[in-house]
Amino acid sequence: MNGSWGDLSRYDNRGYSPGRGTLVRALWYLVSLLVFEGAWVPCYAPKRWLLRLFGARIGRGLVIKPRVWIKYPWRLAVGDHCWIGQGVCIDNLADVGIGSHVCLSQQVYLCTGSHDYRKRSFDLITRSIEIGDGAWLGVRVLVLPGVTVGANAIAAGGSVVVKDLPAATIVAGQPARALPVPRPVPTVDRSDGDRDNS
Repeated sequence: MNGSWGDLSRYDNRGYSPGRGTLVRALWYLVSLLVFEGAWVPCYAPKRWLLRLFGARIGRGLVIKPRVWIKYPWRLAVGDHCWIGQGVCIDNLADVGIGSHVCLSQQVYLCTGSHDYRKRSFDLITRSIEIGDGAWLGVRVLVLPGVTVGANAIAAGGSVVVKDLPAATIVAGQPARALPVPRPVPTVDRSDGDRDNS
């Protein structure tokens, strides 16, 4: 032993199921490299179609920029008219639910996995993430496992969100702390109708 308390040779994640077999995961890996992680496909419609093909539940009008990484699309649900910015990472070992009219700015990282530091074997821990309708996560926000971001909440750029955010709150910092003025909750008139941009 070299003085390390942890022993990564004991790590065993056979109890974890990625939700699809090896072939589907390998196909997704290739599709992700070619279509999502690069800048070769600037159009949104093919990306939406491919995500649905691989099991994601995608609403209308999703805007998904280049260089986006999604670990497992079959563990992703996105509402209507969401924006996923360039460089966003959705590390969804567990389910990630994103409501409607949500903005994930550049390089947001949604992390559903961690490890149990209390065990020498560094066991895998996974917990889902939920992002409520109308939420906005600013550039380079990190959301940790098990967090629920309430409807219309805002996390300022660079924030590390370690616990649930109540609806319509604004947080900033590492770890994220509430700012003194909550976000106004708009009364939205949708009588003009949403365009179908599926």
